[in-house]
Amino acid sequence: MTAPTTANVLEAQGLTKSFGAFKAVDGVDLALRRGSIHALIGPNGAGKTTCFNLLTKFLTPSSGAIRFNGRDITSLDPGSIARLGMVRSFQISAVFNSMTALENVMLALQRQRGESYDFWTRKSALWVNRDTAMEHLDSVGIQHLAEVAAGDLSYGHRRALEIATTLALEPEVILLDEPTAGMGIEDVDRITRLIHDAARGRSVLMVEHNLGIVSEICDEVTVLARGRVLAQGDYASVAANQDVIEAYLGGTHV
Repeated sequence: MTAPTTANVLEAQGLTKSFGAFKAVDGVDLALRRGSIHALIGPNGAGKTTCFNLLTKFLTPSSGAIRFNGRDITSLDPGSIARLGMVRSFQISAVFNSMTALENVMLALQRQRGESYDFWTRKSALWVNRDTAMEHLDSVGIQHLAEVAAGDLSYGHRRALEIATTLALEPEVILLDEPTAGMGIEDVDRITRLIHDAARGRSVLMVEHNLGIVSEICDEVTVLARGRVLAQGDYASVAANQDVIEAYLGGTHV
């Protein structure tokens, strides 16, 4: 396997998305360093989710370029990007509620290994991946819930299951859209630890409102306001930026 030749695993240059006359994202430059956890933050309406959807190609940029490991991926579709090694989550947990936690992860393993991805196949065909799936469930602390239907799990446990299925795909980059939204303190702490652990050997880009999490685990932060980059750097430098303080919290320190 050829060694990476760039320090940044994911880059965006001049990324813009217009909806009529309105620019939701306006000339954003962003670089995700290899092996880092990078947060995308900003006040409501700043363009975070739109930018996230552009990077993962759920939206098509009006202009600008996106590169993954130095390769231009601007014209690729979401499926092609996932196969390259960029896997995203959504604000709403994306698991199969009628299947058990174990079956969800086994299905992800089946897809990752290039096996038949056929919903009509015998359930027994999935079980060749059982031991590996159990290891992934154990890594996120829900091995004891392996036989529970995903739809019966608590919200925090469903998000943990989503991380397990994501890791089963062996991504190089994980993109998380508000991974702790709607969680209580206990679940937030659990998912924060999982994100930190998941980042070992890979890179993470996350949209997150909880600044406590951002300050705790993120190496770099990009702040958006009105679709543009307002500041970038580590959390301490961004939190001390007067423009960020004014835009993000109306004059109160971040």
